[in-house]
Amino acid sequence: MSETPPQWNLETLLIHTGEHQRLQDIEQQGVPTTLPIYAAATYLYENAESLDHAFEPPTPGEAPRFIYARYGNPTVAGFEQAIAAAEGGVGAVAFSSGMAALHATLLTAGVTPGETILAASNLYGASTNMLSKHFASQGVRVLYHNPTNTSAVCQAIQKEHPTVILLETISNPLLQIPDIPAIAEAAHQVGAVVVVDSTFASPVLIRPLEHGADLVMHSATKYLGGHGDALGGVVISRTQTHISSLQSYLRMLGGSLSPFEARLLSRGMKTLVLRMERQCANASAVAHWLAEHPGVSKVCYPGLPSHPQHNVARRILREGLYGGVVSFELRGADQAAVYRFMNALKLCLCGTSLGDVYSLLSYPAMSSHRDLPPAQRAELGISDGLLRLSVGIEHASDIIADVDQALAAAGS
Repeated sequence: MSETPPQWNLETLLIHTGEHQRLQDIEQQGVPTTLPIYAAATYLYENAESLDHAFEPPTPGEAPRFIYARYGNPTVAGFEQAIAAAEGGVGAVAFSSGMAALHATLLTAGVTPGETILAASNLYGASTNMLSKHFASQGVRVLYHNPTNTSAVCQAIQKEHPTVILLETISNPLLQIPDIPAIAEAAHQVGAVVVVDSTFASPVLIRPLEHGADLVMHSATKYLGGHGDALGGVVISRTQTHISSLQSYLRMLGGSLSPFEARLLSRGMKTLVLRMERQCANASAVAHWLAEHPGVSKVCYPGLPSHPQHNVARRILREGLYGGVVSFELRGADQAAVYRFMNALKLCLCGTSLGDVYSLLSYPAMSSHRDLPPAQRAELGISDGLLRLSVGIEHASDIIADVDQALAAAGS
């Protein structure tokens, strides 16, 4: 497979890229339609000269060579090729989890003691913990700004000259959307690297590299895999320099993706466009229904005209698709009422992930933002009555009926 993907549409790229690899040792036996799982830690070569050559980086257009599983694996490489093509990057590097991917991404972007990260104040809780408990303790200056206040963020960039800007395309759990193109333009004026976590959007909704991002990362566990059976992370870059750095950190830190996980993620991505289109349609139906329910005081969904960044979403997201997650507050609810609602659900599952084919409900105060003090959660707008629903591919009317009866059971 050439490093430059054919000019196919996204649906076609996701199905064919990284597959049907004509490896030399199987050409005479037939090529499998799907890339096999290479469960090997070490790779052998015909002679010492060939092994020595394998340690050298491949030239542009040359197939990757494999030596040791921590350095690379054919199954993992197929997954990397597919997501790089989908995001429009020069390459991708896969990791064992989204957090491992974020760690390596920030190191690649140049975060070292004495440097400054300007981060969105509404990041995923574990990402905030990494910044405050790990990088800050190592002497990295971490500044937080509301990413939806574009003018204030751009002013802060001009004033502070950060090394890295860290954003999420759609924030967790309030689904806020920053103006990535405007922020990226300001960042590049001071030489900052723009890192975007696009887990909630996937390349179906937006390709951040086309809007000025330098590095895009995903928790591949979520929409890319889509079936709740594989853990992984991946980073896509617009430059080969960053890819080389990511590969170096992967080898050094050892957060390698298993070939078994890579195969599941590759298989999941083949239906990514179909799943995302259905999940976005279902989420829109659920959000509009919740907005009219008397037991719900607030609905967060970028597709609603009432959403503060609805116009930004219309401008930068794929037309008519606003994501598969809906967040909402139970009117006047305390934790006990929230628990009654969760326990009454019959179709929707209560779990801490998102992006799966089945609908998953999460309670941010219990899960994603559990480690944040209550006062900090309140400051971020995460109330004790806030719930996050990752809408699946079930029939929308069944999802709505389940939420309706649970709201009744909660007294909402």
